[in-house]
Amino acid sequence: MRTTAPQGPTAAGRVVVALDLPGTEPALALVDRLGDACTFYKVGLELYTAAGPRVVEALRERGKHVFLDLKLHDIPNTVARATARAGERGAAFLTVHAMGGPAMLAAAAQAAPPGLAVLGVTVLTSLDGAALEAVLGRPALDMEEEVARLAALVRDAGLHGVVCSAAEAAIARRVLGPAAEIVAPGIRLPGGAVHDQRRARTPAQAFRAGATRIVAGRMVTGAPDPAAVLRRVSSDLATAPDLAAAPDLAAAPAARP
Repeated sequence: MRTTAPQGPTAAGRVVVALDLPGTEPALALVDRLGDACTFYKVGLELYTAAGPRVVEALRERGKHVFLDLKLHDIPNTVARATARAGERGAAFLTVHAMGGPAMLAAAAQAAPPGLAVLGVTVLTSLDGAALEAVLGRPALDMEEEVARLAALVRDAGLHGVVCSAAEAAIARRVLGPAAEIVAPGIRLPGGAVHDQRRARTPAQAFRAGATRIVAGRMVTGAPDPAAVLRRVSSDLATAPDLAAAPDLAAAPAARP
């Protein structure tokens, strides 16, 4: 497992706002509206397909850090080349599917340039046990055991960490150790809607379980007042212990072995 950079205490870099929007104009409008309240943004498949690499560059020009959530899953050579290109564009995080296998994961780790942290996606937060069994073609292990199995592949391949539900963050932390990034999507505010997430948790629950960052999506992008929602997220995070203990890749590039 690759190590991470020095610690940092601010919540602005711990909450990654997902720009799951149809194009550059609405995405950057939201970024400008939030200003300094958020320094880390996720560019996923919808926005990247609509806007391409230019949206990553536009975010970097605004001084923001980019979580490029492409969930790469292909032959090792293709994933290695895509990983290198993501680093050239200035992304801070890039995701690959842990189910791509040891060779693919190792290829991504080896291709990542300084400053790019590659994270392995374990089990999507939209999946429950029955759906996972259909994907695997076999009876699924306990969800925590499946995440632990995939996290071990990620660790052994030399990646920086994982993306997993906060419901499995504690087991992922035990597998990966104290220095790894654990990014938790499927976050909701207390009493909020879970949408299509099956294992949603609150911000504080995610950090208590061992997450280093959380991804806030529709609860921010679909809100009449996104900044007010971020303030509520920060307020909930204030109840979690020792936020400053998480590694802060947003503050500095990842350390390389």
